[in-house]
Parts: sequence; structure tokens; C-alpha cells
Amino acid sequence: MTIAFMWAEAQDHLIGDRGQLPWHLPADLQHFKKTTLNQIVVMGRKTYAGMGKPLPQRTNIVLSRQADYSVVPGVLLLHNIDDVLAYAAAHPEQETIIIGGAAIFALFKDHVDRLYVTEIDAHFTGDTVMPALDWSAFKQVAFQVGVVDANNHYPYSFATYQRLAK
Repeated sequence: MTIAFMWAEAQDHLIGDRGQLPWHLPADLQHFKKTTLNQIVVMGRKTYAGMGKPLPQRTNIVLSRQADYSVVPGVLLLHNIDDVLAYAAAHPEQETIIIGGAAIFALFKDHVDRLYVTEIDAHFTGDTVMPALDWSAFKQVAFQVGVVDANNHYPYSFATYQRLAK
């Protein structure tokens, strides 16, 4: 079983603004799709509502304390971290990727094995930052500088980190 985080952040660890990404970076969206396809994605209800629909070709889990929260058929609604961890353990052939928001990342920070982060070297305004992580517990295992072009206007890079043995 692997628990991963996947997020994009701008300077000052900014990850969102009113439930949306504060930037448009198609290369990051493609990277996200490629990494999460056929995997399990876990999100909070605000992230789910901000997306407007489930992500295709992925197992979508919405984590919410609201027992009566409504999701579309095919989306799993779970109510606590233990239920998510049990689901992940029952599906070890898939990576369980936490995709937000900040409160959900904070819940799983002691359980995460792998980090996929897109670092955007630009400043944006927003209202949500990535919770602090113990970076000394991780080692960078992959790094790629992105190409700034007509569609991707900001300098960015993709980095992957793996938790060191406990």
C-alpha cells in the first residue's frame, strides 16, 4: 500500500484560492492526469465540489464528516481516515493519492509515503497554503524542469520524494 500526496504550489506554498487553482498550467494538468490515471484519488468535499465532477478512469473517494453529503454514483464517500486507509490496504495494486485540500493533506501527513509536487516559480494571491511537512523524512527521487511556452507561462518543475525508512 502506498499513500501519496499530489499537489502544485506557487511561491509561499500557495495551493488554492476559493476552491480553485490560482493559475492555469496545462503541463501540470497533464502530469496530474498521467500520474493519477487508474489510481485511487482522495479529496475533501470542498475539492470535490470545486472540480464539479469525478475524475474519469480513477477511483474517486470523497472524505467528509458530513454523513448526508451527496456524491454522484460511482464516487465513494468515506467519513474518516481509518476508512480511507482500510480501502487503500484492500487495494495495494493501486497507489492512493491524496489530492487536497489542505485539511485532507494535514490529516494524512503522518501516513504519506510519496510526494508528487509541482513547484511553480511565480507569485499568486489565494487563501490556501500547503500544510507544513517534515521534509527531513523524505528524499528526492525524481526532478524535471518544465518548459515555459505559449501555453505554460510560468517557470515550474516536477519533483517526486520518497519517505525514508522509518
